[in-house]
Amino acid sequence: MSLKAAQQLGKPAFTCALAGKSLQRSINMNTKRLILAVVVAFVVLWVTDFLIHGVWMTPDYRATQQLWRTDAEIQSHMAWMLGAQFLFVITFVILWAKGFASHTRNVACAVGYGLLMGLFSGVWAIIMYVVVPMPGSIAAKWFFAGIAQTILLGLVTFFVYKPKSSETKM
Repeated sequence: MSLKAAQQLGKPAFTCALAGKSLQRSINMNTKRLILAVVVAFVVLWVTDFLIHGVWMTPDYRATQQLWRTDAEIQSHMAWMLGAQFLFVITFVILWAKGFASHTRNVACAVGYGLLMGLFSGVWAIIMYVVVPMPGSIAAKWFFAGIAQTILLGLVTFFVYKPKSSETKM
Protein backbone atom coordinates (compact mmCIF):
# COMPACT_ATOMS: atom_id res chain seq x y z
CA MET A 1 0.00 0.00 0.00
CA SER A 2 1.36 3.42 -0.91
CA LEU A 3 1.83 6.23 1.59
CA LYS A 4 -0.97 8.26 -0.03
CA ALA A 5 -3.38 5.30 -0.04
CA ALA A 6 -2.64 4.56 3.63
CA GLN A 7 -3.27 8.19 4.55
CA GLN A 8 -6.58 8.24 2.65
CA LEU A 9 -7.75 5.15 4.53
CA GLY A 10 -6.81 6.79 7.81
CA LYS A 11 -4.13 4.19 8.48
CA PRO A 12 -0.68 5.16 9.61
CA ALA A 13 1.83 4.58 6.82
CA PHE A 14 4.49 3.62 9.35
CA THR A 15 3.68 2.17 12.75
CA CYS A 16 6.34 4.30 14.42
CA ALA A 17 4.98 7.59 13.06
CA LEU A 18 6.30 10.62 14.89
CA ALA A 19 3.87 12.88 16.62
CA GLY A 20 3.85 16.51 15.60
CA LYS A 21 4.96 17.70 19.02
CA SER A 22 7.17 20.51 20.17
CA LEU A 23 9.92 20.09 22.73
CA GLN A 24 7.64 21.50 25.42
CA ARG A 25 6.70 19.08 28.16
CA SER A 26 3.38 17.56 27.13
CA ILE A 27 0.57 16.63 29.47
CA ASN A 28 1.11 12.89 28.97
CA MET A 29 4.90 13.01 29.44
CA ASN A 30 5.82 10.93 32.45
CA THR A 31 8.56 12.99 34.09
CA LYS A 32 9.44 10.41 36.76
CA ARG A 33 9.80 7.64 34.18
CA LEU A 34 11.69 10.02 31.89
CA ILE A 35 14.26 10.72 34.61
CA LEU A 36 14.46 7.02 35.47
CA ALA A 37 14.98 6.15 31.78
CA VAL A 38 17.77 8.74 31.51
CA VAL A 39 19.52 7.34 34.60
CA VAL A 40 19.18 3.71 33.49
CA ALA A 41 20.26 4.50 29.93
CA PHE A 42 23.26 6.44 31.26
CA VAL A 43 24.33 3.47 33.38
CA VAL A 44 23.85 1.09 30.44
CA LEU A 45 25.89 3.41 28.20
CA TRP A 46 28.74 3.57 30.71
CA VAL A 47 28.80 -0.19 31.30
CA THR A 48 28.76 -0.95 27.57
CA ASP A 49 31.40 1.73 26.93
CA PHE A 50 33.63 0.06 29.51
CA LEU A 51 33.11 -3.33 27.87
CA ILE A 52 33.70 -1.96 24.37
CA HIS A 53 36.57 0.44 24.99
CA GLY A 54 38.03 -0.75 28.28
CA VAL A 55 38.03 -4.45 27.45
CA TRP A 56 37.33 -5.40 23.81
CA MET A 57 39.19 -2.58 22.06
CA THR A 58 42.09 -2.16 24.50
CA PRO A 59 44.49 -4.15 22.28
CA ASP A 60 43.57 -1.92 19.30
CA TYR A 61 44.24 1.23 21.32
CA ARG A 62 47.54 -0.10 22.67
CA ALA A 63 48.70 -0.99 19.14
CA THR A 64 47.98 2.58 18.01
CA GLN A 65 48.84 4.42 21.24
CA GLN A 66 50.68 7.17 19.37
CA LEU A 67 47.28 8.41 18.12
CA TRP A 68 45.61 8.81 21.51
CA ARG A 69 45.98 10.86 24.67
CA THR A 70 47.81 9.25 27.57
CA ASP A 71 45.71 7.65 30.31
CA ALA A 72 46.46 10.64 32.57
CA GLU A 73 45.29 13.08 29.88
CA ILE A 74 42.14 11.07 29.29
CA GLN A 75 41.38 11.08 33.01
CA SER A 76 41.89 14.86 33.12
CA HIS A 77 39.26 15.24 30.38
CA MET A 78 36.79 12.72 31.84
CA ALA A 79 34.33 15.42 32.90
CA TRP A 80 33.91 16.31 29.21
CA MET A 81 33.26 12.64 28.41
CA LEU A 82 30.72 12.36 31.20
CA GLY A 83 28.95 15.52 30.05
CA ALA A 84 28.87 14.40 26.41
CA GLN A 85 27.52 10.96 27.28
CA PHE A 86 24.90 12.47 29.58
CA LEU A 87 23.81 14.92 26.86
CA PHE A 88 23.58 12.03 24.37
CA VAL A 89 21.40 9.97 26.73
CA ILE A 90 19.12 12.89 27.57
CA THR A 91 18.63 13.62 23.86
CA PHE A 92 18.08 9.93 23.06
CA VAL A 93 15.44 9.45 25.77
CA ILE A 94 13.61 12.74 25.13
CA LEU A 95 13.41 12.02 21.39
CA TRP A 96 11.91 8.62 22.24
CA ALA A 97 9.47 10.08 24.78
CA LYS A 98 8.35 12.95 22.53
CA GLY A 99 8.31 11.20 19.19
CA PHE A 100 7.76 7.50 19.63
CA ALA A 101 6.61 6.41 23.10
CA SER A 102 2.94 7.33 22.86
CA HIS A 103 2.62 5.81 19.37
CA THR A 104 4.72 2.70 19.84
CA ARG A 105 3.35 -0.57 21.06
CA ASN A 106 6.09 -3.01 20.06
CA VAL A 107 9.71 -3.87 20.70
CA ALA A 108 10.50 -3.87 16.97
CA CYS A 109 10.01 -0.11 16.84
CA ALA A 110 12.41 0.33 19.78
CA VAL A 111 14.99 -1.74 17.90
CA GLY A 112 14.38 0.34 14.76
CA TYR A 113 14.72 3.57 16.72
CA GLY A 114 17.98 2.34 18.26
CA LEU A 115 19.28 1.30 14.84
CA LEU A 116 18.48 4.67 13.28
CA MET A 117 20.00 6.56 16.19
CA GLY A 118 23.09 4.33 15.91
CA LEU A 119 23.45 5.04 12.21
CA PHE A 120 22.90 8.75 12.86
CA SER A 121 25.40 8.98 15.70
CA GLY A 122 27.89 6.49 14.23
CA VAL A 123 28.83 8.73 11.33
CA TRP A 124 31.55 10.24 13.55
CA ALA A 125 33.46 6.94 13.40
CA ILE A 126 33.67 7.13 9.62
CA ILE A 127 34.71 10.78 9.78
CA MET A 128 37.40 9.96 12.35
CA TYR A 129 38.74 7.26 10.02
CA VAL A 130 39.11 9.90 7.32
CA VAL A 131 40.88 12.49 9.49
CA VAL A 132 42.94 10.33 11.90
CA PRO A 133 45.52 7.88 10.53
CA MET A 134 44.00 4.83 12.24
CA PRO A 135 43.29 1.32 11.04
CA GLY A 136 39.88 0.87 9.44
CA SER A 137 39.19 -1.93 11.90
CA ILE A 138 38.99 0.58 14.77
CA ALA A 139 36.48 2.76 12.92
CA ALA A 140 34.45 -0.32 11.95
CA LYS A 141 34.40 -1.55 15.55
CA TRP A 142 33.34 1.90 16.77
CA PHE A 143 30.60 2.09 14.14
CA PHE A 144 29.09 -1.36 14.67
CA ALA A 145 29.53 -1.40 18.45
CA GLY A 146 27.80 1.99 18.55
CA ILE A 147 24.86 0.61 16.61
CA ALA A 148 24.58 -2.35 18.99
CA GLN A 149 24.77 0.09 21.90
CA THR A 150 21.98 2.32 20.61
CA ILE A 151 19.78 -0.68 19.86
CA LEU A 152 20.28 -1.76 23.47
CA LEU A 153 19.52 1.80 24.62
CA GLY A 154 16.36 1.76 22.49
CA LEU A 155 15.22 -1.42 24.21
CA VAL A 156 16.09 -0.11 27.68
CA THR A 157 14.25 3.14 27.00
CA PHE A 158 11.24 1.24 25.62
CA PHE A 159 10.97 -0.90 28.76
CA VAL A 160 11.70 1.85 31.30
CA TYR A 161 9.88 4.90 29.92
CA LYS A 162 6.10 4.71 29.83
CA PRO A 163 3.94 7.69 28.84
CA LYS A 164 1.22 8.69 31.31
CA SER A 165 -1.76 8.45 28.97
CA SER A 166 -1.28 4.94 27.62
CA GLU A 167 0.38 1.71 28.56
CA THR A 168 3.06 0.54 26.17
CA LYS A 169 2.72 -3.14 25.28
CA MET A 170 5.24 -5.59 23.90
